[in-house]
Amino acid sequence: MQKRIASVLLCLVSTGLLLATSSGRAGEPNTLSDTEKAAGWKLIFDGKTFSGWHNFKKEGVRAGWQIKDGTLACIDPHDAGDIVSPGQYEWFELELEYNISEGGNSGIMYHVAQDRGAAWETGPEFQLEDNEKASDPQRCGWLYALYQPPTDAKTGKTLDATKAAGQWNHVRLLISSTRCEHAINGVKYFDYVLGSADFNARVAKSKFAKMPMFAKTGKGHIALQGDHGQVSFRNIKVREIPAGK
Repeated sequence: MQKRIASVLLCLVSTGLLLATSSGRAGEPNTLSDTEKAAGWKLIFDGKTFSGWHNFKKEGVRAGWQIKDGTLACIDPHDAGDIVSPGQYEWFELELEYNISEGGNSGIMYHVAQDRGAAWETGPEFQLEDNEKASDPQRCGWLYALYQPPTDAKTGKTLDATKAAGQWNHVRLLISSTRCEHAINGVKYFDYVLGSADFNARVAKSKFAKMPMFAKTGKGHIALQGDHGQVSFRNIKVREIPAGK
């Protein structure tokens, strides 16, 4: 019997159906494994409290944001606004999961400074949305108004690895001095270099050209957008990258 149980567990692990966490419980959200901790990952949302998160340029968090079932949830975009992370980051790797409502639109901004009128005046945005029914032509995973994925050879359409509204999607955002990368559900979309000739040329042709500090702060908060639809986040973790790495 013990050999049979061990065989079943081995099968579950090999197929990814059994996920180990640092607490030993399967699939528990908002936790880090010992391996992740050793690799430098840190949770910036504990699943229970706002703990340092606050609205852009304000203290506290507006009522439209709630801690709901272990998620950081924008339940009322009319009374939410953008919220920013407890800490500021220069070069880092961010991973999180999001679940967006039908027709929903949100975003993840980085290097956000709180001395401007809006978070997007300094922070480039990793777009989040329901690609099926959202009205914004900037699709999920794109660097808003600047970069988008290539054409998918299998479909003949722009690469789209998102799952439908109401399902959890995984985001990986790498921001380093030599390369920035966007990925959704394990699929790399594109990369770019902040401040490169190509990046600056794209900014010059966009609405951000009128914003003198856009993508120039070098360090800042991570911001979650909360004014275009319902969206939930969990498993928000960051690993800082030493300068020059």
